Amino acid sequence: MKKQAVFTLALLMFASTAFAASARQNTGCGLGTVLWKNKADGSSLSQALQATTNGMASQTFAITSGTMDCSEPAHFANNERLKEFVVANMDNLAKDIAVGNGESLNTFNELLQIPTNERGEFALKLHNSFDNIFTHDKIAYAEMMNNVVAVTAIR
Repeated sequence: MKKQAVFTLALLMFASTAFAASARQNTGCGLGTVLWKNKADGSSLSQALQATTNGMASQTFAITSGTMDCSEPAHFANNERLKEFVVANMDNLAKDIAVGNGESLNTFNELLQIPTNERGEFALKLHNSFDNIFTHDKIAYAEMMNNVVAVTAIR
C-alpha cells in the first residue's frame, strides 16, 4: 500500500512538471527567492526549492524589514512609528483585538489616526475579523497590516 502511494505521488510530481512552462513564480519573497532569482526555471522543483528556503530561512524578517525582495505593506509603509509599535506589541495587540478593547488597541487606533468617534466601530470590525487578521501564529507586520486593510477598508 505504501509503495502504491509513493508511486502515485511520484507520478503526480512528474505530471506537474509538464506544466512547468506556464508555472508562475509564486514562491513569495525571502532568501530562496534571492538565491534562485536568476537560476529559477519555473519548474515545480525550482519553485519548491525557493519556497522551502523562504520558509526555513528568514522570510518573516524579510517581510517585516522590507528586504530580500519583500516589500513593506503598501498602505502603511511610511508610518515608522506604527511599524515599530506593531512589531514590538504584536502579542498584546492580538490579545486586545481578540477581546475588543485595551491599551494596545487604543494606541493602534491613534497611530492609524482613526477618528475618536469611529474607534468603537473600528475595534468591533477588528474583533469580528480576528481570524482574518491573525491568520497564523508567526504573522509578520506587513501581512498583518495588509489583513487589517482588507477587513476594515481603511487606506
